[in-house]
Amino acid sequence: MEQDALAAVTSDVTLWSLFMEAGLVVKIVMIGLMAASVWTWAIVVDKTLAFGRARRQFDAFEQVFWSGQSLEELYRTLSDRSPSGMGAIFVAAMREWKKSFERGARSPIGLQMRIDRAMDVTLSREAESLEARLGSLATIGSAGPFVGLFGTVVGIMTSFQAIAGSKSTNLAVVAPGIAEALLATAIGLLAAIPAVIAYNKFSADAGKLSARMEGFADEFSAILSRQIDEKLQSRQAAQ
Repeated sequence: MEQDALAAVTSDVTLWSLFMEAGLVVKIVMIGLMAASVWTWAIVVDKTLAFGRARRQFDAFEQVFWSGQSLEELYRTLSDRSPSGMGAIFVAAMREWKKSFERGARSPIGLQMRIDRAMDVTLSREAESLEARLGSLATIGSAGPFVGLFGTVVGIMTSFQAIAGSKSTNLAVVAPGIAEALLATAIGLLAAIPAVIAYNKFSADAGKLSARMEGFADEFSAILSRQIDEKLQSRQAAQ
């Protein structure tokens, strides 16, 4: 008799049947966690493509910048587009440089501060763009197991209510509710584990790309500082 009950329970305990037989609250929890899992993988694909594109853009810009091409020519080329990353920092610095000299800048310290400030603002904006949607991964990774645990608690409570109502601890009564509860936990972990791994990886990648932009900004600031001194000295000599 017990073997027949066990066989019946085993045949009924499939993922789909567990989901369909779960209570409303547990179903909502499962659907929410599955949606979070889909959103996690969408972010993973998007960030993988975005970071790969950013690395290629950084490499191409550095190759052109250090090739000896005129800064004015490079500025004209990039200003007609909508550059990102190092290109955006370069354009912001050159734009401030040109505006300041067009207005007759005389203080090298003030000019250098304005250029550095323009690059810092652009750098912050580009870094924020790289880190976009990483907060969603962190939230899913930290909250997913607890949401799944909430579904587990509700499922266990439902199982105890079924036991009390049937006044029996038969496996056919206990097993479905416990299985539903554990399924909610499993889906929570399924959503959280990839989110945590992806968050750690993409955070590290964003940090490396931001460091590259900061390094370029520092190098370009030094280059402009030397050119500022040369231009102001030439202007003073001409006067």
